Amino acid sequence: MDGRETDIGSRLRRLRQARGISLSALARSAGIGKATLSGLELGTRNPTLETLYAVAGALGVPLTALVLEPGAPPTEAVRVPGSAVTATLLEVFEEPTATFELLRMRVRPGIVQHSPSHAPGVTEHVTVYAGVLRAGPADAALLAAPGEHISWQADVPHIYSTVGPDEVLATLLIRSPRQP
Repeated sequence: MDGRETDIGSRLRRLRQARGISLSALARSAGIGKATLSGLELGTRNPTLETLYAVAGALGVPLTALVLEPGAPPTEAVRVPGSAVTATLLEVFEEPTATFELLRMRVRPGIVQHSPSHAPGVTEHVTVYAGVLRAGPADAALLAAPGEHISWQADVPHIYSTVGPDEVLATLLIRSPRQP
């Protein structure tokens, strides 16, 4: 661990406490163990992308609320790999009604990454540049080849995987409406 896990943990704790949610309640809502959540808050556990998305969804915040200090440039975001996806934050766009996160994404072949539901109203938009991507709702995944775009409501469990032996290179735009 390089100390950045502590930064994620501090932001996570602040967001949880600001919402008046107990550690147990957030763990239940995110579908993760209380010990895992406690370890994340203390900075003693390495977070996975899947776990952070589950926690962000349960808190009703975009992922950047956990991996990037407010006002910091995207290059300072903590990079968290998933089982199949490695994403690099390129930019965050804030509008009065939504936050947009633009990421460069690599999807390794041979692995299916299961992503938990995001907060209500979140949508994902992917443009593929190389390889063939299978992504979207777990029960109705979509395919996209180079030059193609797919999008879906991401407030349901969804997946990312490749079709064939080639790595997928793509951009991912996540639109998260502001929660009341």
